[in-house]
Order: sequence, then C-alpha cells, then structure tokens
Amino acid sequence: MSTFRKYTPAKSVMFLVNYDDARTAYLWIDNPSQAADTRVVGTIARAQQEQGTLPEGTITSIRRIR
Repeated sequence: MSTFRKYTPAKSVMFLVNYDDARTAYLWIDNPSQAADTRVVGTIARAQQEQGTLPEGTITSIRRIR
C-alpha cells in the first residue's frame, strides 16, 4: 500500500493584483494553461476590470499566489 498521495493539478489559479494606490484584489483564472502566460493574465485582468469584477485603477503588478 502506497502512503503517498497522487498529485492532482489545481482547477483554478489565484493571483494577487496590486494597484498604484496600495489597494489589492484577487483574480482567479479557471484555465491553468492560460495562467502560465503573463501576457494572457494581464489581458484577463483588464477584461475583468471592464466587466466590473475587478476594481478600476492602474494595476502595478500581478503575482501568482497558488
């Protein structure tokens, strides 16, 4: 009997979005393959700002959390 757990890939990826006025927000991306490309993550963040799911403002950095 094996005591090791089989690795299961994450179903979503979480990012921390920092703004120029010291605010932070969280961004979830459901497709891990899209989360691997930083340009795609920035595009998704801007699209979510336009939709209103992320706060308006100037994004200074986006950092992957999990």
